[in-house]
Amino acid sequence: MTPRQFPATRLRRLRRTPAIRSVVAETNLHQSDLIWPLFVIEGDNLKQPIGSMPGVFRYSIDQILRQCETAVLLGIQMIALFPKLESDKKDAVGSDALNPNTLICRCLKEVKAKFPNLMIICDVALDPYTTHGHDGIIDGEEILNDKTIESLVKQALLLAQAGCDILAPSDMMDGRIGKIRNALEENGYHDTIISSYAAKYASAFYGPFREAVGAGKLAGNSGKSTYQMDSRNYREAISEVSLDITEGADIVMVKPAMPYLDIIKEINNRFDIPCFAYQVSGEYSMLMAAIENGWLSEDAAITEAILGIKRAGACAILTYFAPLIAQKIQDGQI
Repeated sequence: MTPRQFPATRLRRLRRTPAIRSVVAETNLHQSDLIWPLFVIEGDNLKQPIGSMPGVFRYSIDQILRQCETAVLLGIQMIALFPKLESDKKDAVGSDALNPNTLICRCLKEVKAKFPNLMIICDVALDPYTTHGHDGIIDGEEILNDKTIESLVKQALLLAQAGCDILAPSDMMDGRIGKIRNALEENGYHDTIISSYAAKYASAFYGPFREAVGAGKLAGNSGKSTYQMDSRNYREAISEVSLDITEGADIVMVKPAMPYLDIIKEINNRFDIPCFAYQVSGEYSMLMAAIENGWLSEDAAITEAILGIKRAGACAILTYFAPLIAQKIQDGQI
């Protein structure tokens, strides 16, 4: 192929007007690309602000239903629900995760009754339910992989029974996808989707989320680095994804998004499976802090950040900016 040269080729011709830029755009956002994370709490008519996440709130179930109505009106087709339990419901082994009447199960049932076509994602993990804040059962400072999986399988079945469309194991225990898939099949939940947090890094960007779900200070000195991925590793992410696909994951997820765009890209190129990405709480709060200080333009910075994740290869993005982005798409501003 003959190299394209100036002046026969002027790439700026295709940037000259909004219309031509739109026509030749390689990446576009749609409402269906957005997944809205929502935090649920006990009580009635409650809307609690989260200090480290400006503009994000915890809602009682009745108020979650109002947010779901907003999602539907904006064309958002999928939400992710996260519980914040009261302290007296927590213990060392996360017992309330196995309670069929726990907060998240009650919320699931009410949302599905009123909005049957709204897809719901729920995490399968113990950290919102434990006093120590870890995703699994601990012995001293060791996270017990196989014993944790026993609880995760039971939790997954309860969530599926309550109406969860997509189970999202976020714990990073080895082998949990296969065990959950087998349990779903054996119990007749053949159509329940598993979206595995396959490449979940032990990130510094999770702090505001821990406040949001009341996970508190982690027990031990190593944080979650013994079971979540090391940020220095690339090939390991491919191994994690490959294993989870083999075990029965329908979707894989990368978390966080912004520091791991290379991982999203490689998964998208290498595997024939949908890849979600989670623009996590620290990414959100970092952008909001700069916006509130006048250092960044809200519209431009948020849109650019989301587009970057989509361009890297994520087919859907969990983002706290979902309603804002969806409104802009609806209004023709994106």
